[in-house]
Amino acid sequence: MAKTKVLLADDHAIVSQGLEALLQESCELVGSVRDGRALVAAVSELKPDVVVTDISMPGLNGLEAIRQIKRLRPHTKIVALTMHSEPTLVAEALRAGASGYVLKSSAVEELERAIQEVILGRTYVTSLIAKDVFAVLMDSSAATPEPQLTARQREVLQLIGEGRTMKEIAAALNISPRTAESHKYDMMQALGCKTTADLIRHAVRLRLVSQ
Repeated sequence: MAKTKVLLADDHAIVSQGLEALLQESCELVGSVRDGRALVAAVSELKPDVVVTDISMPGLNGLEAIRQIKRLRPHTKIVALTMHSEPTLVAEALRAGASGYVLKSSAVEELERAIQEVILGRTYVTSLIAKDVFAVLMDSSAATPEPQLTARQREVLQLIGEGRTMKEIAAALNISPRTAESHKYDMMQALGCKTTADLIRHAVRLRLVSQ
């Protein structure tokens, strides 16, 4: 029986190297990347069965990468592997398209179990937080309303939150500086922001960047 093809994404090399060593017997590791943008490109090239990704990553965070992957390859299964245990964040990851959610504090056997479950078309959430997560999913009023930003605007907002200049953002996204400035202006209008600092606070609140 062929092994499940797994692609790893984590911006900490030591974490990825540890996972590679732990999973190599049960899975076929087709690649390992360090940021969300590289992850989306690798999915298109390597066509993994399952992606195991962190949520907090530079350039393009895990949630945005999950959304792009599901648009690009809807049948690719995604397991979020992260230190974040907040039920609302887990629920957001599942809504974005993840099929599994495992904490980095869990044993590697749980990650292997999650991979097996999502391949079978099931949803797997670590038992440590599952009850609270499904309560959030059932109660839509508990979810934090998200401003209506486009996918491109969220990418620009994350890069602003990371302290990038408009010129650097334009180069990273392969757009003109004027277009980058236009996205920034439109977001400030939509979010009611008056300064770049206000935008950065929104980037943190929306978990596009860490504090």
